[in-house]
Amino acid sequence: MYPLRGPLWLFAILFSSRALSHPSTAPYLNTTTTGNPKVILDNDWNPTAFIAFLLPLFYNWTVLGLASDTANSWALQTGLHGLASLEIANLSSCIPVYKGSDYPLLQTAHTFQTYELLHGELPWKGVFAKENTTFEKLGNDPTSGDPRRIVKEAFTTKGYYGYPNVTFAEGSAAEFMVKAVRENPGRVRIFSAGALTNVALAVRLDPDFAKNTAGLYIMGGYVDRFLEQAIGDVLRADLVSDINFIVDPEATKIALTADFPNITLVANSANGVIPDQAFLDELVAVNDNPLSRLVRANQPTFLPFWDETAAAVMVDPEAVILDEVEVYVDVDTSYHSPLYGYIRPYQAALMPPGLRKVKYINKVNDTKVAEMIKTVVEFPPKDCSELGTGGKM
Repeated sequence: MYPLRGPLWLFAILFSSRALSHPSTAPYLNTTTTGNPKVILDNDWNPTAFIAFLLPLFYNWTVLGLASDTANSWALQTGLHGLASLEIANLSSCIPVYKGSDYPLLQTAHTFQTYELLHGELPWKGVFAKENTTFEKLGNDPTSGDPRRIVKEAFTTKGYYGYPNVTFAEGSAAEFMVKAVRENPGRVRIFSAGALTNVALAVRLDPDFAKNTAGLYIMGGYVDRFLEQAIGDVLRADLVSDINFIVDPEATKIALTADFPNITLVANSANGVIPDQAFLDELVAVNDNPLSRLVRANQPTFLPFWDETAAAVMVDPEAVILDEVEVYVDVDTSYHSPLYGYIRPYQAALMPPGLRKVKYINKVNDTKVAEMIKTVVEFPPKDCSELGTGGKM
């Protein structure tokens, strides 16, 4: 983990944390709720992001559906990745994919690129990187330009991957979220590992949506954007670019002030599990299957398992969370601020009106998270008939 500096150091001083001691192993079944937990996973899906939905499946959770959003690429392209992953996993017939909003609420490629001229370039620009057809032909997902563009090379140039033969479910992602929560009040968790546009739209579509969920889990909310940049480490700077929030700051504010029963943020603490080649090779060596081959061929060895760590926090908090705090957070939605899209944590005594308390995960058990990732990739369900059987580590 990184040394505490600037706002992050202050964050640690201002808020008293709850240090948790956990065993290194735990049953690979959810024991915190009765019945069968249900979840909707909203993400900017890519060829290896399916690990985020394998985790709840392995814990006997019901995945009601996947939603695609615009964050690292456009919602159409990321949704096609979700469809392709499900098809390779033989799960297309039981888990639908709903396409999310093409655009954030206010942010556009133009406003983002103008922002960078005013405040400096971000090391990772996500969907608002300038359009580059040369990179796309090499297999990169589309950025900027037309959100309806499909770059098939992002599927066909990847090892053990391919363009999906299945299609999206009918209706928008936000409408699906609202409908699912109405049909299962108090039972549906919302997992967001991309931008929060679809979640914000669901909040606005139905005033009872947020309070009738079982909670919101978010991969995002970095405290110190400038962490490690002082020593010129480009990768470390990249790790704290909160692109999920920057793509749609206004949607982030809507989500973080909505009346969800609980909100959990996993951000800086998600930087700890970075696979090396030995990690990826072991996946196939233990059990050579379509998904383990897919991860070994396409998972970068220089980026953390961000989304997967957030999913691990959601499905097995007792085993994964080592330190957490409860704080009030706001989101900077001033376009002319250098921290546009970043959260601002507050004590109750100092917070402005209209904020709500969230759970901020300071530290996770990286060894446990890595173990969970390995297990679900090495032993995925063979098809829909195996869902609900779960397993033990």
